[in-house]
Amino acid sequence: MTAESDTASPHNAGVLDDFTTYLTFEKGHSEHTVRAYVADVRGLVTFAGARGVSVADIDLSLLRSWLADHTRRGAARTSIARRVSSAKAFCAWATREGVLGADPSTRLQAPKAHRTLPAVLAPDQAAATMRSAAAGGTDEEALALRDRLIVELLYATGIRVGELCGLDVGDVDETRRVVRVTGKGNKERTVPYGDPAAAAIERWLAQGRPALSGPSSAGALLLGAQGGRLNQRMARRVVHRAVAAAGGPDMGPHGLRHSAATHLLEGGADLRVVQELLGHSSLATTQLYTHVSVERLRAVHRQAHPRA
Repeated sequence: MTAESDTASPHNAGVLDDFTTYLTFEKGHSEHTVRAYVADVRGLVTFAGARGVSVADIDLSLLRSWLADHTRRGAARTSIARRVSSAKAFCAWATREGVLGADPSTRLQAPKAHRTLPAVLAPDQAAATMRSAAAGGTDEEALALRDRLIVELLYATGIRVGELCGLDVGDVDETRRVVRVTGKGNKERTVPYGDPAAAAIERWLAQGRPALSGPSSAGALLLGAQGGRLNQRMARRVVHRAVAAAGGPDMGPHGLRHSAATHLLEGGADLRVVQELLGHSSLATTQLYTHVSVERLRAVHRQAHPRA
């Protein structure tokens, strides 16, 4: 049996379709996560089929061989860790559904990823980035107002770029100065913003959005040049351009999220409050930013203290 025929068999296709439905509607994972998990499991099924193993006969030995094959081909630790997560999710689901007689992934361990501290802007670099976005990277005033809002709102709230692009006009409460954000797992949270972002929102809604709005705009807060909902690729381009113009490191929207979290903690914000603002399901994820802050303090100490 070839790998192609095994993957394309009606039974396997049905299993993958059912797994996709489970991830999407029962687990509520994002489109990106679902796509990654299903691609991993499809690769696992192909690997098994090439060795004459059916989905129902996948065992721990095959799972380890599959991961070892990716390791030999140079896959990063983070990629291997994600494949372990994909396999565990699939095997647990398949066991509950009766596709597998027992879950072979319970003893599967992911490699520990080398966690590197994320790059963050210093407060003065963040201020310069906001100014560079205000100057605009385009001759079109409406697009310049939009670009300013993209950068201001990402830094003011620490939301993800996907969450930003998914905002509707109705998600913005200008009176209370909060945005209603739909995050991972379709979980909603309310995030406040300050005066500069409020001014950027007001100008965009009064002058920028009406100039770009069209039949395809619907309720989207941020729009592309053709009037449709802003896509993440363009938002990333705007951020890269603004940070570069301010002389900052190569950084996209996630860098602004890291910066916002770090500056909140350095300003004395409670860790659990930051966790809520960022929409982290685990406090351990938020705690990464405490390490960033400590590293910043060490760098300042080394530079400034005569006995460092």
